[in-house]
Amino acid sequence: MGGDLSEYRRKRDPGRTPEPVPADGALLPRGGDDTFVIQEHHASRLHWDVRLERGGVLVSWAVPKGLPAEPGTIRLAVRTEDHPLEYASFEGVIPKGEYGAGSMSIWDRGRYETVKWSDREVDVVLHGSRVRGEFVFFRRAGSGSGDGKDWMVRRRHEAARPDWVALPESVAPMLATASSVLPEPGGEFAFEFKWDGVRAVARVEGGRVRLVSRSGNDVTATYPELQGLGGALGSTQVLLDGEVVALSGGRPSFGALQQRMHAGGAQARRLAARYPVTYLVFDVLHLDGASTLDLPYVRRRELLEGLGVAGAHWATPRAYPGAGPEVVAASREQGLEGVVAKRLDSRYVPGVRSPHWVKVTEVVAQEVVVGGWRPGVGRRAGVVGSLLLGIPDGEGLGFVGSVGTGFGEEELRGLTDRLRSLEVGRSPFSSVVPRERARGARWVRPVLVGEVVFREWTADGRLRFPTWRGLRPDKSPGEVRRLG
Repeated sequence: MGGDLSEYRRKRDPGRTPEPVPADGALLPRGGDDTFVIQEHHASRLHWDVRLERGGVLVSWAVPKGLPAEPGTIRLAVRTEDHPLEYASFEGVIPKGEYGAGSMSIWDRGRYETVKWSDREVDVVLHGSRVRGEFVFFRRAGSGSGDGKDWMVRRRHEAARPDWVALPESVAPMLATASSVLPEPGGEFAFEFKWDGVRAVARVEGGRVRLVSRSGNDVTATYPELQGLGGALGSTQVLLDGEVVALSGGRPSFGALQQRMHAGGAQARRLAARYPVTYLVFDVLHLDGASTLDLPYVRRRELLEGLGVAGAHWATPRAYPGAGPEVVAASREQGLEGVVAKRLDSRYVPGVRSPHWVKVTEVVAQEVVVGGWRPGVGRRAGVVGSLLLGIPDGEGLGFVGSVGTGFGEEELRGLTDRLRSLEVGRSPFSSVVPRERARGARWVRPVLVGEVVFREWTADGRLRFPTWRGLRPDKSPGEVRRLG
């Protein structure tokens, strides 16, 4: 295996690519068969090209997710054509339309030792600046491939570092406690804008992104434009916490985001062109083999800013230590939802509503369960006039009021059709619905979760001046809890 550049030359025109293309039959003098290079290749799909000097050429594999960081992880390694030794120093952009089009950069290089080398297995110990350890490349058994390209790679013996911790699949987000006032002056807090979107934890490994909602659902397919974040972070293994928002007029629009929350596949790709989203990242929970949960907020923030998360569909909004009143004023001026104050010394506590994170908003957002609806009149004839809302209270679905404002016309038609399909013969509420609200009501199975914003709770446990925000298909009725 190794020593043949005929396929390499056949695939490349030296007049159209900046890659080195040696003359036919020419090979550099053989070295010690002990050097390697790993190149990060942003082609049609991001991958890493691992090249080992052998017999006067670079024997090469394309590894889509990069070399594994810990033993037990086996990754695809596609055997590609041998490359000339000159390629070990190549960095540049292969033009569009050419084989391997995209940018190529050197990710690591160094020396290697050979443990075993055969046509079916290559066992080497790499000594680079970023990669150290023993790796075994081996032909995949039973693949049926006759071209010899179907290989795998695994790390042998030790992890990348003695203290290496594998990247978790996800972590339940830490939650903020609602408050009507900012923390006391003098407290060590940083202030961030509160964004009007949906929470998501992003797992990035091997240039690929997996998004998990607050409720634990995989929503990766819902937001295809966020896949580019993986390529932007390259080989970084990281777990990020943030908010998915849809911008309209430069401000987050929950109504626009609603158009995206239910879609997947081809529909999601079509909607992405009309209602693009942005992932606003505000915390880092795991980074390159180490959990960051126990680090103070201020240190996590430093690590996050060091990642340089900034692109067409992702960003790292600023945090403002000690500037609570100024951030609140800016939030009001920009028409944003509010602010979140975070203690600088606070650790990240998964799934907990912590007093160390405090959210201050002009209005309160509350998730609710739809238990019924009243038909509209006049301009609303034939569609929803108001929704009857409840919150699980231990005895069933407790009635908390109704909402008739905040709906878009297109939304009303779709919501009416959906509610008609859920109609039942009796009220799903465990508490009494006031007669004036129950008159003419149509009851539904309590399976739809929505969100409203309101000023305060009344003395009898009703929402005061609620406004409809939209359905929350990412939430289930059992998750709904009264806030405040």
